[in-house]
Amino acid sequence: MKKKRLTTTHIILLSFLAAIFVGSGLLALPIASATGVAVPYIDALFTATTSTCVTGLVTLPTVSTWSGFGQAVILLLIQIGGLGIITTMAGLMVLLHRRMGLRDRLLLQDAFNLNSLSGLIRFLKKVLIGTFAVEGTGALLCMTVFVPQYGWRGIWISVFHAVSAFCNAGIDVLAQDSLCQYATHPLLNAVTMALIVLGGIGYVVWWDVLQVVRHKKRGLMLHSKIALVTTAVLIVGGAAAILFFEYHNPLTIGEMSLWDKIQVSVFQSVTTRTAGFATVAQQDLTTGSTLVTLLLMFIGGSPVGTAGGIKTVTLTVLIAAALATVRNRDEVVLYRRSITGQAIRKTLAVAGMAAFIVCISTGLLAAVTDASLTDLLFEAISATATVGLTRNLTPLLNEWGKLILIATMYLGRIGPISLAIAFHLRRNNPNIIKNPTEEIHVG
Repeated sequence: MKKKRLTTTHIILLSFLAAIFVGSGLLALPIASATGVAVPYIDALFTATTSTCVTGLVTLPTVSTWSGFGQAVILLLIQIGGLGIITTMAGLMVLLHRRMGLRDRLLLQDAFNLNSLSGLIRFLKKVLIGTFAVEGTGALLCMTVFVPQYGWRGIWISVFHAVSAFCNAGIDVLAQDSLCQYATHPLLNAVTMALIVLGGIGYVVWWDVLQVVRHKKRGLMLHSKIALVTTAVLIVGGAAAILFFEYHNPLTIGEMSLWDKIQVSVFQSVTTRTAGFATVAQQDLTTGSTLVTLLLMFIGGSPVGTAGGIKTVTLTVLIAAALATVRNRDEVVLYRRSITGQAIRKTLAVAGMAAFIVCISTGLLAAVTDASLTDLLFEAISATATVGLTRNLTPLLNEWGKLILIATMYLGRIGPISLAIAFHLRRNNPNIIKNPTEEIHVG
């Protein structure tokens, strides 16, 4: 009897599950607890999931619950989850001098959006080196803030913070209120935002920009243009909207100077892009700012990076497709380039899947949790888009609520990856049989 071979999608799903369950087993050990008494397994499982899925929602305070061993496990899971399972597995193969087969190379090529298999391993090495270089630089800059305040422990805090920020995880070992005590600290704000943006913008954009700077090519790829422009518009637009809605709010920035108001507003706009750090309590935001935050969380960062959400490129293509339909045009055009039908279908699938997960998660949370619709929707979007911001609901969840969020974070993280692989395989195995076409009424 012929054995059924696991598809790439199955391998990805199982690999994430394996990392989560191994991590939860380690975190459930007494040595992982700060008190020496093992935490309940449901909380260990929740923490392993939020770390591997680089979400940042926590049921127990990271700084006071976990020992040095436990925090090290969390940091390792964040790094693996942030790099992505494809990159991590390929990096391990290179490190162990294992030969990568053609299928592995094609998958890695598709994941990085490269046009050729030539130089693929070299590109992978640059990604890994670039990641650790950026995280290392961020850690050194953070040490100038944390070492004077915390002594030798400040080194660990700096490393943890840099990796968590770059991977868009939003977990920290500082305090239970995240970065609220550093809301107006210019250097820490700048370093954290830079790490978040660099991690979330995507590796493809990194090297494309570097090649342009080094004059190796004349202009940016369409992907890079869309990612950079959309990211800039969302950051500036989000910050302006939050500044407007929170300007006179005494619970957030109402009592601050103009410069500090701008600083906090920009940070809120950046961190909602799946980073999860907070410099203001999310439950104190006005209704307008909450709406802006929900929208930014759902969008997230850019493809082939460490961020979650439906992604900036997805948003732009959706808007362009809608405008083309309204204008009765057959082509969807961005920067004088036509977008393929496959790319449009993929954006619809990603956005539709995310919206579906949010709706189901919100409904299930409503059935087991006594909270307002705003808090439930905030929690569901934060988990689906792997953001990590909360209106202080996560620590209050019962076991059913925790299980729902565990499933939501997992689906939110692996959903886009599975779709990308499915479209890759679909491209190599096109439909031969065509069904009859019939008109329908839409709208």
